[in-house]
Parts: sequence; C-alpha cells; structure tokens
Amino acid sequence: MKIAIANDHAAVALKNEIKQMLEEQGMEVINFGTDTNDSCDYPDFGSKCARAVANHEADYGIVICGTGIGISIACNKIKGIRCALCKDVTDARLTREHNDANILSMGARTTGPETAKDIVNTFLNTPFSEGANHKRRIAKIKDLES
Repeated sequence: MKIAIANDHAAVALKNEIKQMLEEQGMEVINFGTDTNDSCDYPDFGSKCARAVANHEADYGIVICGTGIGISIACNKIKGIRCALCKDVTDARLTREHNDANILSMGARTTGPETAKDIVNTFLNTPFSEGANHKRRIAKIKDLES
C-alpha cells in the first residue's frame, strides 16, 4: 500500500512516528510534509498530499497539523477527496465504513502518538461497507464537486 503523508511545523514529530510505523509494516510512504519546526502554512503541504491521492499516486493520505482542522479543510477543496478529521478509532472506522474517506486528518496538539497510531491502523485496515445508502450519499457528495 502506498500512503501519502503531509504535515506542518506543529506535526513533524508525530508525522515521523507514523511514517516509521507504516514503513515497518511494509508500506511505501510519500512524504509531502515539512521536516523542520520552522513556521509554515498547512495548505501548501496538505494540498500536495490531496492531489497525490486524487491522482491515484497514493492509495490513501494522512495529514496532520496542530488541530487537524485547517489541513482537513484544505484537503477537502481538492476534487475527489473525502478527508476526515478523526479523534479516536471509532471515528476512523466509521469514516471508512460509511464515507469511504481517502484521507485521514489528525491534530498533533490534540492526539497523543499511541492513539494516533491506533487511529491510522484502524483507518487503513477498515474497508468501505459498500452499503447502498452509503454509496448514495457519497454520490451526492461527488455531485457537489461539479
């Protein structure tokens, strides 16, 4: 599995922990984030990750900023992206099962590293339910993009 990952200055340490975990699991990780703690702008990095997922250069994306809010908003501006801010494994499971989210967003200042790793693993290992009601709703979301 190929995972795109992006972050701002607030999330360098958490990004590195998640990247290491994913690589240890045998996944290829494409790093679109900053690697320094110098102040930067999350839309610059989140949009690169989102474009990689939208263009099928990566299977899924993971984006992280201080709260996860701003970077998720930026990602959701890219056509074809369904980015969900997840605070726990239940959020991660349900957004995959119900929304077929293709990018996970988290907050480095609001989510501890062990919880974040559990969220990532749940997100990446939960399949879309294929339920007719969920497909119908996702189709309506896609219609909003046009």
